[in-house]
Amino acid sequence: MRVFTCADRWEDMASCIYDAWAWALTGGHDRLRLEKEPVLQATLFDEYVHIEPDAVKAEKVMRSVWHKISPEAYHLISYASLYREDMLDEIYRFLRLGFSAGGRATAMLTDPHVMRLMEASRNVTNEIHYFREFARFDQMADGVLISHIEPKNQVVYPVSEHFADRMPSLPWMIVDDRRALAVVHPADEPSYLRELTGEEAALLAQSEEQSDTYSELWQTFFSATAISQRKNPACQRTHFPLWMRRHATEFRQPPGA
Repeated sequence: MRVFTCADRWEDMASCIYDAWAWALTGGHDRLRLEKEPVLQATLFDEYVHIEPDAVKAEKVMRSVWHKISPEAYHLISYASLYREDMLDEIYRFLRLGFSAGGRATAMLTDPHVMRLMEASRNVTNEIHYFREFARFDQMADGVLISHIEPKNQVVYPVSEHFADRMPSLPWMIVDDRRALAVVHPADEPSYLRELTGEEAALLAQSEEQSDTYSELWQTFFSATAISQRKNPACQRTHFPLWMRRHATEFRQPPGA
């Protein structure tokens, strides 16, 4: 078995799919497997091949999926690639089906690979919607807005696209503390994704320790408008799960409390 591996980035994954497919033309699709790095447990008799990103190869894969299968298939694998578990091999198996069946592939819900991608894509999409609603920003002394999130999936950039549309003229950052990633949006400029060093992540974490008038007003409003007779923690957890509240302004203890 030949195992093709790559970094957890879309261009790397698309390049890995391209090279694996090229090898399969002579070696066979059933004699290979795709994995994202790091490979946690290598097997003794498998041959591991690391694939470097190649923009040309990645573009060919994306263009082929869009035109030879369907735009829906393109969006499906794009979202599934952000899932917290390794979906790279599932995507490859789906593409084998897609290039054979064409646009009908995404409707073949009884196929296990289609079903798995649908579940992953739905989970990612739901989490994107959650954090578009629940992301909270703190304003720094220099006017930069910073939001911290800890999503289960790698959704920080799709979440940021919503705020890039809503706040194009403001400088802000959305930080994924779980993966040490940040989307940086300079005022009136395009956003970009970057990896954070340990020192940068620790420095940005201090932003939540600061307090400003608007944060205190929001906490006061949240407490003052609550109706004790209608308090329903179970219902609240359904709409706003506990694991999402760590960075929510209204659930923080105010300074001196």
